[in-house]
Amino acid sequence: MTLVSNLINGISLGSVYAIIALGYTMVYGIAKMLNFAHGDVIMVGAYISYVSTASLNVPPLLSVVIAMAVCTVLGILIEGLAYRPLRKASSLAVLITAIGVSYLLQNAALLIWGSTPISFASVVPFDSVSLFGGKLVITAESIVTVAVSIVIMVLLNLFTKKGKMGKAMRAVSEDKDAAQLMGINTNATISMTFAIGSALAAVAGVLLCSAYPMLTPTTGSMPGIKAFTAAVFGGIGSIPGAMLGGIMLGVIEIFATSYISSELSNAILFAILIIVLLVKPTGLLGKAVKEKV
Repeated sequence: MTLVSNLINGISLGSVYAIIALGYTMVYGIAKMLNFAHGDVIMVGAYISYVSTASLNVPPLLSVVIAMAVCTVLGILIEGLAYRPLRKASSLAVLITAIGVSYLLQNAALLIWGSTPISFASVVPFDSVSLFGGKLVITAESIVTVAVSIVIMVLLNLFTKKGKMGKAMRAVSEDKDAAQLMGINTNATISMTFAIGSALAAVAGVLLCSAYPMLTPTTGSMPGIKAFTAAVFGGIGSIPGAMLGGIMLGVIEIFATSYISSELSNAILFAILIIVLLVKPTGLLGKAVKEKV
């Protein structure tokens, strides 16, 4: 049963990575920007949920909605103030700005909440499920995390393929200038992309801290990097690819930690990423883009 338990834990952790990776892949696929501050939006969402329940006595599920609303506004502000002025700048300028925004959020959280780790209470109101006479226990957090990630992926697919704003996002992704000539407001479309990605980051932050109940100003840093790895692993710009990459990364991490070494698990993750990209540079589900001359 240990093998099955590790597999379930890996899928659960990978589902969190997948939710975060969806934010990365949407922003890159549409705005062609790597928002490395995305991991710190996870941390902000978790802190907002914590404050809502601990200080304002808000019900746990409502605290998630509040965290999503705050992070949505935060995502729009980050895009409007930090990234929009650099839309035609070099990739290096955008990268440096993203790192600056990341450190800004971390240090703001440090000033507001301090460096002492906070014990985060789970927002999942269900009990764990025991199977086979108690030999296999599936936590409620694992069940909810996997279910939420599947629902989010399905809704995002429907949104991008069927919704008016989703079609606008796809048009902007293909060609910003042509989309603007067709009457699409590119600024509003890109802002919406950041808003959706940041709302997903809030959900991921709450689910992550519910499963691993320790919250600090740097909580989102490593999960953010791993989720970016998952997005690249699956094929950045692909929603199903982000989901697949996240789950595979989570399973690999749990199995590497359990059967090889907890100290080497991160090294194993990134080594596998390098091997995959050497074989398939666009990722598992990514598509090669032909340059127009």
